[in-house]
Amino acid sequence: MEGEAPSMENPKISAYYQTRLAHFGVVSTEWLAQAQSATKPIPSSSTDAYTDKDANFSVIDEFNRWRNHPDLAEAVAAIRALAAVISSSKASTMMQLEIELKNASDTLKAWDTTSISLTAASDLFMRYVTRTSALEFEDFNSAKARLIERADKFGEISYKARKVIGMLSQDFIFDGCTILVHGFSRVVFEVLKLAAHNKKRFRVFCTDRTGLRLSNELAKLDVPVKLVIDSAVAYTMDDVDMVFVGADGVVESGGIINMMGTYQIALVAKSMNKPVYVAAESYKFARHYPLDQKDLAPALRPVDFGVPIPSKVEVECSARDYTPPQYLTLLFTDLGVLTPSVVSDELIQLYL
Repeated sequence: MEGEAPSMENPKISAYYQTRLAHFGVVSTEWLAQAQSATKPIPSSSTDAYTDKDANFSVIDEFNRWRNHPDLAEAVAAIRALAAVISSSKASTMMQLEIELKNASDTLKAWDTTSISLTAASDLFMRYVTRTSALEFEDFNSAKARLIERADKFGEISYKARKVIGMLSQDFIFDGCTILVHGFSRVVFEVLKLAAHNKKRFRVFCTDRTGLRLSNELAKLDVPVKLVIDSAVAYTMDDVDMVFVGADGVVESGGIINMMGTYQIALVAKSMNKPVYVAAESYKFARHYPLDQKDLAPALRPVDFGVPIPSKVEVECSARDYTPPQYLTLLFTDLGVLTPSVVSDELIQLYL
C-alpha cells in the first residue's frame, strides 16, 4: 500500500501498518559533510514545490503529495510539508508563525498516532527550525527567510540520510557472507544495493511474505536470495553471518521498535552469537522508553490464514514489537555507527 493514503474504512487497521515508510534528525557539521557527499539529486525543495499560497493550503494535502514520491520516506514527506507551511504562511509575526507551525505539526502527528517516525520527525523539525530567534534579525521577513532556509536544509539532509548509512555500513559486509533480513526496509535495501554495486559477493535470506518484495529487488541485482519462512529462522541461523534489520523507531534505551518478528529473530541471533545490525535514519530517534511489549501504542495489521477463523478464536494482529538493546550489536545511522548504549546521548543532543 506504499504511496497511498491509508484506507479509513477499517479503523481496526492502523495507518502505520498500511503506509510503513521511513523517518528523522538534526544538523551537525559532520552530518552535513556526509550528506553532501551523497550526491543523488533530490526532489524540488518545498518552497519551489508549493506555489498556490492561498488560504486553502492544507498541510495534510501537501504531506500526501510528497508522500506519493516513490523514493521519499513518510517522515521526510512530513518535513517537506512543514517547510511548505512556513513558505505559504500569511503570519506577520514570529509568534503567529510558530503557532501556525505548531498546529500543522500537531495535525500531522494526529494523522497517524501510531507512527513513531512521523511524530519524531515532526518534533525534531520543530526543535531544529525554530531555534532561530526573531531577536537575531531586524525584521520579520529576514527571520522568516532564515526559517525557510533551515527547513529546506533539514529536508535535504534527511532525504540523503539513506545514502550516508549505505556508505557507512559497507566495511561490515564481507565477501562470501550470508545476511538474514527481516521484512522490507528501504534503508537496508540501500545498504545491500550499494554492496552489490561494489561487487561484493554475498547472499541474502529474506523472511517469507514480508521479504518477498526485497527478494524481488535483490534478484534484479543478481544477488543470490533465499526466502525463509519465519518459523525456520532458528533452523537457518547456523548458515547466517549477520542479521540486518531496519527500524520504525529507535528509542531512548537504545532498543528498536520494528515490524513483528524482529524481537524473536534478535533473540535467536544473540543465542547463536550472530551480530544484529540496525540501519535507521536519525529522524527515527524518538523520545520513548518502552519497558516491555505492552508499552507500545497499538498498531494493527490484517492477518490472513487462508481459511475462515471461528468467531470465538482471537487473532494476534499487532504489527510491531520492541527489541531491547542487549540483543543489538550496532546501529548504522547518518550520525555515525553507534552502539545501543550511545543512543541516549545522541537523543539528548538531537532534542536540546
